Amino acid sequence: MRLRSTLACLALLASASAQAAGRPRYGGELRVAHGGPPEVAEPALADTPLEATLLGLLSPPVCRATRDGGFEPALARELSRPTPQSLRITLPGPASATALARAWMRLASHDGASPYRALFHPLRGEARQVTPQGATLELTLAYPWPDLERALCHPALAPPASANALGPFTAAGRGALEAQTAWPQGRPYLDRLLLTSTDQRGLSRLWSSRQVQVELGVASETDTTAGDPLYATFLAFSPRRLPPDFRQAVESAIDREDLTRLFVQAPAQPMPHLLPPVMLDAPARSRPSAPSARPARTVTLRYDASVEDQRAVAERIQVKLHERGYTVALEALPRAALRARWAQGDFELMLHALLLPPIPGPALAVVLDAGGRKDLLGVELPAIGALASTAARDARARERALALAASVPLVPLYVQGLGMRFAPDVGGVMMDAQGLPSLDGLHVLPPEGTAMGGRP
Repeated sequence: MRLRSTLACLALLASASAQAAGRPRYGGELRVAHGGPPEVAEPALADTPLEATLLGLLSPPVCRATRDGGFEPALARELSRPTPQSLRITLPGPASATALARAWMRLASHDGASPYRALFHPLRGEARQVTPQGATLELTLAYPWPDLERALCHPALAPPASANALGPFTAAGRGALEAQTAWPQGRPYLDRLLLTSTDQRGLSRLWSSRQVQVELGVASETDTTAGDPLYATFLAFSPRRLPPDFRQAVESAIDREDLTRLFVQAPAQPMPHLLPPVMLDAPARSRPSAPSARPARTVTLRYDASVEDQRAVAERIQVKLHERGYTVALEALPRAALRARWAQGDFELMLHALLLPPIPGPALAVVLDAGGRKDLLGVELPAIGALASTAARDARARERALALAASVPLVPLYVQGLGMRFAPDVGGVMMDAQGLPSLDGLHVLPPEGTAMGGRP
């Protein structure tokens, strides 16, 4: 008890010292509204930027990719390279290491098939066998891949949220999250977050009545902050089940500018290439002419039932492809069922939305796997990873994305970011390279003229 009391006194002294220096003070709660589900699915299915942000409060990945091109530990205490071909990840304890190893092995296996498994391709065995050594994971690379650490920062590679998950916050009843004192990077400034799930109308009402201080998933291009747009939506098609000129039919029928402006929630941009404009800023190809008329045929377009944009986009594609002789039947599926169809190759058309990594090489890997071209990973990635310079690797990945576009059965459509609002009394707003806010760094600013001393 004496030791605990001493530590508590030291913590109070440190807090008072930080406040005196004008740093953010600890304490208080923040009211947050969002347009996502009340509960977030497992990481590999938390594809939207909003879901990834909410999941990261309870179960983050091993690190965060920073906007300066580096990374910083999150769940991990340390990431180090004992040799250029190995990576050591030190976790808070054996339980965290075991949970992470199991999550990665499941993601890499056939049962948990996901396009995010491509992020493991540079590892020997592709993470199908990861054995913890106490609180440490030792990973061996099959070929040079300097971007491994930043790739492992992807939110899909976090362990599942559970009662034992170690994140900045822990669940404390319906819609309430409490600061986690055991969080490896230091407890958040806030004592708690109060979350409210609602729709766009509810977001507007709560904001105008000043009932919340933060809003996530706002569909507006005004008075909002937006992260880098990396949530990319593709039209995936099966070359085995459709005519050779199907891509031409789609490209000639779809105007990405109109599709994005009229049917997609802001903030959004048209995406003419396999990588988002933030990574690949190249002129769009001119739209081809319509292919020769063919006998009418019926196809099924499957899409994510939980994403309202996808319903509107699917209906627009249905109309435009009718002009090319296709009768398109629409089928909405839960995301897990949609991803299972993708893994089995059981689809003709599918809207496939992915949260791409913020680095061209790993992003290209995910896109190739998503397009059913896993065979290209062993050809393209080693050549990219062999380049020592970050700029050279990025340039090579961009060049290959342009060169491979015609051989990957994906039609890129649009890319989105996360729209957010922060009240003036919220400080510490920071975005990572993934386009997501670091909510564990937020704090409540004292009213103007109020001294920093004391708890709020």
